[in-house]
Amino acid sequence: MRTNIFTRTLLATATTVALAAGSLAVAGTGFAAPATVHPAAATEAVTPQAVTNLGLNATEAKKVQRWLKTYWNYRNSIDGKLGTNSWKAFQRCLKKYWGYTGPIDGVVGKGTIKALQRLLKDSYGYRGPIDGVAGSGTKAAFKRFANAH
Repeated sequence: MRTNIFTRTLLATATTVALAAGSLAVAGTGFAAPATVHPAAATEAVTPQAVTNLGLNATEAKKVQRWLKTYWNYRNSIDGKLGTNSWKAFQRCLKKYWGYTGPIDGVVGKGTIKALQRLLKDSYGYRGPIDGVAGSGTKAAFKRFANAH
């Protein structure tokens, strides 16, 4: 009998606590701030353009862009940021003369760097391996290239 009373008391207490918790939860939603409605984002896709100056400052990058505009059909602004369109123009040069075999996509990957290293080794003092890694030697030679144009 004693267990029965204890069980009833425990059950009644648990029920009271559960009801109180439920009431608080409902009360909490009643006092919540109204939902904020945000307008949908623009429907056209936005593709960020990566800037890969390979150690060049803006002035040096502008020199490269002017050279690309003169010789390799670069049609964008001379802004000192070697973005996708700058590298597409550079890849056209690298494809024609320096063994670049990848797509003209403006992505500065290993193939683009290898071809750039061939160009830099030929005339701009690059002495490192043709490994597709834009290390300090590649960047120093690329600065010499930029300042020569």
